[in-house]
Amino acid sequence: MQTQLISRLHERADIKVIEHAPMCDYTSLQIGGPADLLVLPQTAEGLDFSLKTLRHAGLPVFVVGAGSNLLVSDAGVRGAVVRLGAPFSRVTREENVLTAEAGVTLARLAATALEAGLSGLEFASGIPGTLGGAVYMNAGAYGGEMKQIVLETDFLESDGTPGTLRGEAHAFSYRKSAFIKTGRVILRSRLMLTPADPADIRRTMQELNARRREKQPLSFPSAGSFFKRPEGHFAGALIEEAGLKGLTVGGAQISEKHAGFLINLGGATSEDVCRLMKQVQKRVHEHSGVSLEPEVQFLGDFSQASVL
Repeated sequence: MQTQLISRLHERADIKVIEHAPMCDYTSLQIGGPADLLVLPQTAEGLDFSLKTLRHAGLPVFVVGAGSNLLVSDAGVRGAVVRLGAPFSRVTREENVLTAEAGVTLARLAATALEAGLSGLEFASGIPGTLGGAVYMNAGAYGGEMKQIVLETDFLESDGTPGTLRGEAHAFSYRKSAFIKTGRVILRSRLMLTPADPADIRRTMQELNARRREKQPLSFPSAGSFFKRPEGHFAGALIEEAGLKGLTVGGAQISEKHAGFLINLGGATSEDVCRLMKQVQKRVHEHSGVSLEPEVQFLGDFSQASVL
């Protein structure tokens, strides 16, 4: 069946298919074994055809963007990974509202807002990843979050039925939204921004990005902040107070620059990351009584690591 399925996908010029695709090439941590199929639709029609064809064939389907908040198992992914990239990155403007497709990077989206003299995306200018992932996780930094600016989001239900969420129906909370674990595929969002002096917007973006460069280990592969912020605490501070900066397992390390970041020193495996994560959780709980929960999403078989 898989041979016939691949043939059907290959018949379309607007779909690219890679078999046994190494997912380490598609995540910011640069970790992960092969996906059975990596599907790269180039058009909305190609995306719709891909999803319907894969699901009709009974394959598990996982939709990803830039892979910037993702840890993929060393064993890889059984089924199909559908990646929304550059072909899904259009941005349009109508007065103070930007309509952006799920595959646009937050950096480009923030730059577009700057060019239009619209404020509200400054916090996102240095966050790696795409709009789709940011809405899915209600991404945030430096006091800003997607919850503050998202008006509406168009999506596909798991059966392909189109839908739209508006306002509070997004159910945004800390690193959560109504899209979590639903099988829905985010297509685009409309963002309400505020007119402002471009010079002020640029200054704020430069200041925030300077703070990132100063404090974050940007020269190493990572998934950003690895743990969620516990109520009343900061994960990085708790990890540092427990004396865990620089703790290393295999090729994975708690950054010596920022303890909230788990970095790939080179050649790290997902097993290294999981073992390191568990050590940090255990020792932070022993030191402070606080339980740390990972912010990253796990994709693939982690049954041996017991992380899901």
